[in-house]
Amino acid sequence: MSQSYVIVGDGIAGASAAETLREEDPEADITILTDEGEALYNRILIKEFAKGKLPEAPISIHDESWYDDRDVDLELNTLVTNIDPDAHTVTAHDGTEYEYDKLLLAIGGTPTQLPVENSDAEGIHHFWTFQDARNIKEHMEQAENSVVIGAGLLGIDLAAITAAQDVEGKYLMRGKAWWRYALSQDGAEIIHNALRERNVEPVFDSGVDHFEVDDEDRVTTAVDPNGDRYDADFVGIAIGLNFNTEILQGTDIEYDNGIYVDEYMRTNHDDIFAAGDITEFHDLILGERAQNGAWGSAKEQGTIAAKNMVDYGTEEFRWVSSYSITHFDFPFLSFGHPTLGDDHVEAKYSDTEWRRLAIKDGKIVGGVLIGDLSPQTKYKKLMREQVDISGQKDTLVKQDFELEDLEGAAAEQ
Repeated sequence: MSQSYVIVGDGIAGASAAETLREEDPEADITILTDEGEALYNRILIKEFAKGKLPEAPISIHDESWYDDRDVDLELNTLVTNIDPDAHTVTAHDGTEYEYDKLLLAIGGTPTQLPVENSDAEGIHHFWTFQDARNIKEHMEQAENSVVIGAGLLGIDLAAITAAQDVEGKYLMRGKAWWRYALSQDGAEIIHNALRERNVEPVFDSGVDHFEVDDEDRVTTAVDPNGDRYDADFVGIAIGLNFNTEILQGTDIEYDNGIYVDEYMRTNHDDIFAAGDITEFHDLILGERAQNGAWGSAKEQGTIAAKNMVDYGTEEFRWVSSYSITHFDFPFLSFGHPTLGDDHVEAKYSDTEWRRLAIKDGKIVGGVLIGDLSPQTKYKKLMREQVDISGQKDTLVKQDFELEDLEGAAAEQ
């Protein structure tokens, strides 16, 4: 009998899993359930669409014929509300039950809501789906002033969208620097200056106490905890994700902030796997649990999960992720886990070139590169191979760093 595979979620993790399953098991029954109303699209490029830089067409990756051609049953607008591991079934919001031999949970997350007065007013946006991007683009084309909240990788996308649409903006940050857990003041100031050049003003030690609205419940003003007021007919909020773990309640699938999986993407149930943002995976490089929402990481997890759903133990997940920002005149890239570590080293080479490496137990665990991305391959190699670089921090941030500059044969292999 053919195996039946059910995948919950049609993001890049779920879609790459489906593609790999069809390659590995040509006779299998494969079903994808997604609560979205459209097939897989490029979540990286939706910011360029919202900026007005790309039309809709290049954003879509798969149309429905892609699934038909691979004999994959795609069920759109289908929200899974219950999982029964003992019965090997999942149930959708309309009561439809789907049986599986192997289940993949690629259920991701939803944007965290700001817990303040009037945070659900008209004109306040979160940025996660293609439909969010459409709504933002439409509103932004009519806006006069904006406020963005969330000093991280998604927040800066919203700030860049306001800049690209020539809308005056304020970017409210809780601390004294953008992405302060990964960048020092020197590195962050490069970003701050680039924002200012685009008419987006960073506001530090700020945030939102509440929003004011007009008689039609449209946002007009953001008021920060200091009492400062910022006019805004457009507000973008990006303060993190709430991972979609609610459907796990009532099951014994192990999870905390995300679903626990091993290096083969399997949960504590032999027939249930997970991939993408939702996973707290065993990171073979770090030697501990980690989460990573980068596109490349999610795609690889989906592929690895599928291979192990067909034949468990076939291939382990071992990956150094990357995340790039292309909003400015200079490139920006983070890799690995730049907010972790017990030590770091950094160097600034010019007004638009800076590096920082996060180090744990004498090994690189992540980093951020601004301006010159050429060393990334070398740093990733050192991280992936867990090379001990103790006592050689200054060498690592030489502007023309090469692997052979390090002492020890391991770095030269």
